[in-house]
Amino acid sequence: MKNTLRIAIQKSGRLSEQSLKLINECGIQFNHGKSRLKAVSYNFPAEFLFLRDDDIPGYVEDGVADLGIVGENEMAEKAKDVLLIKRLGFSKCRLSLAIQRDVEYTEPSFFRNKNIATSYPRILNQFLEDKKIAAQIHEISGSVEIAPSIGLADAVCDIVSSGSTLLSNGLKEVETIFRSEAVLLANHRASEEKKDLIDQLVFRINSVQAGKGNKYILLNAPEDATEAIVELLPGMRSPTIVPLAMSGWNSIHSVVQEDQFWDVIEKLREAGAEGILVVPIEKMIL
Repeated sequence: MKNTLRIAIQKSGRLSEQSLKLINECGIQFNHGKSRLKAVSYNFPAEFLFLRDDDIPGYVEDGVADLGIVGENEMAEKAKDVLLIKRLGFSKCRLSLAIQRDVEYTEPSFFRNKNIATSYPRILNQFLEDKKIAAQIHEISGSVEIAPSIGLADAVCDIVSSGSTLLSNGLKEVETIFRSEAVLLANHRASEEKKDLIDQLVFRINSVQAGKGNKYILLNAPEDATEAIVELLPGMRSPTIVPLAMSGWNSIHSVVQEDQFWDVIEKLREAGAEGILVVPIEKMIL
């Protein structure tokens, strides 16, 4: 459809679930059954394609999809001619080299002349070239962790989230070569109409992410402590101060970044703040 965004999403897995959650938080609704490979939104001009993650960069490059949500590792491995619009902050993981747990490791030169099994030969080869290490790469599509125990390889290079899969296969992680998260990709040749829709979607995503990264704080403060408390709460521009019915007291409202939250709360209490309420922010328009 000419003025409808076609958005490719991984058809299953954690990245798929988090992508769908983000779309829902952006207020875009559609019916999606588990077996469906396509769905159309009924309140935003968008159509969703549910695909294998490693196919998504190619679909976006070819223009079959206007946008794609995929792991940055897949974008780098496929090396398609696509535009990275935005890093989305979820499905974070790393691509790491791992060896058998009882083998001693000191530095990357360990891998010289070794056999390494991986599903990411392009990224691995770039790492080895950068380190000037000659090694043999065995590309396999799945069950990479089993390669050392069956004699196929001396090491593996695979995606790691918690590291539990490596441990259960008698391996230890020794080098991280690439860090990844979900990214939003776009086709370079999008029409002006579709660029406008992409801007609308990115605006919604930014608003959702800004809300998640902040907390709304309401507190009561005596007038003689208000100035000191305001210094602790810069807010988006400046805190809101509202006089209370009780003489000599103010209600102060502000926004605090999530990563500063507990430090700020302690300082507010020390400065004389009382009745502190903390409210999650669903969306925040900057």
